Amino acid sequence: MNVNNIDQRILYEDNHLLIINKRPSEIVQGDKTGDVPMSEKLKAYLKLKYNKPGEVFLGVVHRLDRPVSGALIFARTSKSLSRLNELIKTGNVHKRYWAVVKHAPDPESGRLVDHLWRDEAKNKSFVNPEKTSKTQLAELRYSLIGKSRDYFLLDVELITGRHHQIRAQLAHIGCPIKGDLKYGFPRSNPDGSIHLHARALSFIHPVKKEQIEILAPLPDDPVWNYFNSLKQQRSDG
Repeated sequence: MNVNNIDQRILYEDNHLLIINKRPSEIVQGDKTGDVPMSEKLKAYLKLKYNKPGEVFLGVVHRLDRPVSGALIFARTSKSLSRLNELIKTGNVHKRYWAVVKHAPDPESGRLVDHLWRDEAKNKSFVNPEKTSKTQLAELRYSLIGKSRDYFLLDVELITGRHHQIRAQLAHIGCPIKGDLKYGFPRSNPDGSIHLHARALSFIHPVKKEQIEILAPLPDDPVWNYFNSLKQQRSDG
């Protein structure tokens, strides 16, 4: 198993947590493709780095869809896993995403509250006009933070964590994410990614009780590079 360069993508690591900047093509846990998941790659990385005998514990705290990139948390102990699960459940892990979309939202900032239902056969979520026994409440906040000739950059604060939530809710308001064929974007990205990136995480460390603030660097591609340079120019100005 190739674990080269994993250390270059580690955003935070201690005895309790490991946070990595996930690439778009990587899967978090094993699936029917048989591809090696991030959980196994990171176990191998920890085993090699610390010369650990036997099985390495690594708990999956949350997930990112395969075509999505960005900050991803794993727990290195069962105690930190249970505490992080509770933080997630109570909404105390704050997540912000960047999304590149084809159309500007109207209004340019706002709050989306929808009832989502998941079609297991299609592996897709849909906005339902009303609450039913099969729907889940989905909420996010968004704001327009950048523009190019062809695309718009949104900052998205995720309030709930539902299946394909950002993808489904943005598509529902006419703003499908670049490359996301499943949710209505007309063309795929060459590498199979979509332009949705888990940009920032903030939470109280489950053991040390200190504030953790994580910022995940953007993938290296022309569209992300343009928006990254645009934000840097604004901050420098």
